[in-house]
Amino acid sequence: MTAIDAYLEHVDPAQRTELERIRTIIKATVLDAEEVISYGIPVFQLRSKYLIGFAAFKHHMSLFPGAEAIETLKPKLTEYKLSRGTIQFTLDKPLSEAIIIQAIKIRLRSIAT
Repeated sequence: MTAIDAYLEHVDPAQRTELERIRTIIKATVLDAEEVISYGIPVFQLRSKYLIGFAAFKHHMSLFPGAEAIETLKPKLTEYKLSRGTIQFTLDKPLSEAIIIQAIKIRLRSIAT
């Protein structure tokens, strides 16, 4: 069992299903990403550099792709609550696979430079 598996064991089942979907998308997009827990949340790293994270909260879930990804994708994120590096979403308004992949690709470009 990985640290992310242990984290997800304690998440509401409906949120767990959604976070597992996001986890699968991340793993399929970046095959060599490493799963870790950082600051108490599931995070993916690539070559020891932060790639993307996600977490469940009482009334929402969050994807943490960083400020650059948020700024770049902002026109596509109008229905979500945003902060500098965070997209908040719910089961009623999940993130599309396309947005998740775009956020990952933006992070990959940042890591590569």
